[in-house]
Amino acid sequence: MSERGRVIAAHGRQYVVERDDGSSLPCFPRGKKSEVACGDWVDFAPTGADQGVIEAIAPRRSLLYRSNEIRQKLIAANVDQIVLVVATEPGFSDELVSRAIAAAESEDIAILIVLNKCDLAAGLPAARERLAVFAALGYPVLELCARDHAEDLRPWLRGKTSVLVGQSGMGKSTLVNALMPEAGAATREISAALDSGKHTTTHACLYHLDADSHLIDSPGLQEFGLGHLDRHEVEHAFRELRPLLGRCRFRDCRHDREPDCAVRAALQDGGIDGRRLAAYHRIVAELA
Repeated sequence: MSERGRVIAAHGRQYVVERDDGSSLPCFPRGKKSEVACGDWVDFAPTGADQGVIEAIAPRRSLLYRSNEIRQKLIAANVDQIVLVVATEPGFSDELVSRAIAAAESEDIAILIVLNKCDLAAGLPAARERLAVFAALGYPVLELCARDHAEDLRPWLRGKTSVLVGQSGMGKSTLVNALMPEAGAATREISAALDSGKHTTTHACLYHLDADSHLIDSPGLQEFGLGHLDRHEVEHAFRELRPLLGRCRFRDCRHDREPDCAVRAALQDGGIDGRRLAAYHRIVAELA
């Protein structure tokens, strides 16, 4: 007899599914290929006292993932918001931020940028300067120190399923532990269920902040491929390009060397940031 449950942890081809009564069951997908993500609602059936099989994935309202020419890496499903965590130190990649934003925009997922470690004053001005371009586009930027002011993030999470995304060392897990002191125990239970013995950031985990607010912590990443998008989808995922689309002389303008390009004109007029346009061109070059 199959049941409906939510995937609260994902590690390789192993998953932990939460049942209606709050208990959880380690599960494996049928077949060799797995398309299950943390946050998925699934139909599963117990195959023993402490194991089950995932039989089907319920329709998703969103799926955040990254991909290259070889494979795709699912990050989280059914999320309302991506929380991009960067820090004053170590240095972060603003292009990785642009790529993660593009992936979220393509799925209509809301975006919040968190600048962590703001107590490290030496790196604060430079970090603010690098994030100014995103703030100018209307993406909210929340400054905090996870060790002391993690509660500043809680109002942004209320009533949503959010996923924390960022490079290693930015303080995602510190944020989770500050917001949920019991998260460490929950992670140990999940690791035992997966029998992975791994650190929290080696697999995605979903935590319940309250009945209506949920937070997924995802493993740190150093790259964010967008191989699953085509060029026109990337264009629309860059918020500042949208009003300019269709205004170039050539219908299939690549915004590179073509004459009468509205995007390049906006760049020269200061309406578009050069780093963002360079990131756009690198993403499109990868797709080709």
